[in-house]
Amino acid sequence: MADERRPRVAVVDDDDGVRESLRFLFETAGYDVVDFESAEAALIDGAIAEACCLVLDQHMPRLTGLELVGMLRARGVSLPIAIMTGSPSPELMREAMRAGVAQVLEKPLADDALLTFVERAANRASG
Repeated sequence: MADERRPRVAVVDDDDGVRESLRFLFETAGYDVVDFESAEAALIDGAIAEACCLVLDQHMPRLTGLELVGMLRARGVSLPIAIMTGSPSPELMREAMRAGVAQVLEKPLADDALLTFVERAANRASG
């Protein structure tokens, strides 16, 4: 049973296993989770705007994580965003900072880094 007062985390990743792992991690930590298998699916659904933060993969088919960030920002969505990548190049880091991404996380992911990011976002969202 979902508690309406639990902070919601949005996850976008084309890898089913990653989405399932992140859902388990965040739900175990007490968060609600909404996940999407593509950037396009996330854009269609309005649930991201209700989340305290967004965790998304950079390398996805059709739209990259940074492209999704740009589209969300253009729509006025200003929530904290963390991008996951297996190859955090200096160029990606610069582009992420310009786009207002709060954090770039290198795969394989460290659970504590993810949970710290989400906890800070949830605390900011609750006032």
